[in-house]
Amino acid sequence: MEKSALPQVVVTRRPPGKAVEMLGEVASVWAFPKNRVISSSELADRARRADGLYCMLTDRIDRRFLENAPRLRAISQMAVGVDNIDLAAATARGIPVGNTPDVLTETTADTAFGLLIAAARRFREGYEEVVDGSWGEWDPMGLVGQDISGTTLGIVGLGRIGQAIARRAVGFGMRILYTKRSRDHQVEKELGVEYRTLSELLGEADHVVVVTSLHAGTHHLIDREALAMMKPTATLVNAARGPVVDTEALVEALTDRTIGAAGLDVTDPEPIPADHPLVALPNCFIVPHIGSASVRTRIRMAERAAQNLVAALENRKMPYCANPEVYDIGP
Repeated sequence: MEKSALPQVVVTRRPPGKAVEMLGEVASVWAFPKNRVISSSELADRARRADGLYCMLTDRIDRRFLENAPRLRAISQMAVGVDNIDLAAATARGIPVGNTPDVLTETTADTAFGLLIAAARRFREGYEEVVDGSWGEWDPMGLVGQDISGTTLGIVGLGRIGQAIARRAVGFGMRILYTKRSRDHQVEKELGVEYRTLSELLGEADHVVVVTSLHAGTHHLIDREALAMMKPTATLVNAARGPVVDTEALVEALTDRTIGAAGLDVTDPEPIPADHPLVALPNCFIVPHIGSASVRTRIRMAERAAQNLVAALENRKMPYCANPEVYDIGP
């Protein structure tokens, strides 16, 4: 096929692995050459002539964007979450939206559990003592934190990542509670987890890990009222999306010790400014949204996103589609 006759694909940031090469086998590919987020104006201009879009969670794909991309027939994102994409608008236009579930499950669960340990055991404060030279004589109660092993863990959202966290918690001898929209008796049997309503879970758990998806029903799910239900020694970990937790309420809860500590892979806003009150709190351990940031996982995510887009450009169903109902829409 002549290059001019090939589908046109826009890649908003060059991914790792062989993703671009995979796309190049079926399309003419333009990849943004700079190692930063592409501007919305340049992306919109490029998308006007694109048949396929390979994007990142930093790209805003809304209804207006789609209306100005008349040729666009497939979108694939190098992420599991697609809250930056107007799925309803894409579906209405018959555009499948690919994502990358499964490949980042274990890596993200590792990150969440690492944040739990780091926050509960006060790693940030200990590190700062070493760095600023204030590490002094041994104190029998110096930098004591909360145990992980033998305690009760509450998981908000028991999907793939939540279940992976539960498996890790089993190894720590933890009692595991969970909450989700529908009770899962099979998982309860397999992992020995116990179902609770959100309010029950918050009141019982020594530590709470949030891994639910972000949608209208989970925006600020963890608000002032929810935080007030938690134990004053409890640790909160957010490995979901920043807006699931009310940031202002979290600052207050950590400041007045309504809860003991927090470990955050995600924030709202994101990136969080260095002078934000949350950053200054010694009982808050924040990392810059690196839940899936291992070499192996990022390559697998990149290539899975390419696999989705290749399938769509070849008029096949995407193997991993965030809006599968799009295939039920007639021509």
